[in-house]
Amino acid sequence: MPKTLFIRAEWDDDANVWVATSDDVPGLATEAETIEALSAKLQTMVPDLLDANGYPDGPDVPFELLARKFAVAHREAA
Repeated sequence: MPKTLFIRAEWDDDANVWVATSDDVPGLATEAETIEALSAKLQTMVPDLLDANGYPDGPDVPFELLARKFAVAHREAA
């Protein structure tokens, strides 16, 4: 079983998009408006970037997408 690659996704409040980067996938930097769209985009980008960087061939490229979004909730005055 190939090594599971780790990909981080962080919400960019200014651009209103999810931004993905990874130390395991050289050159990976992409964004999308939803986490679902980002995940779909990564299905194509990750294997393409690995091929471009000479990573060993294999039928599957497992990756873990960890999303992080900071938010502030406001309580109503009591």
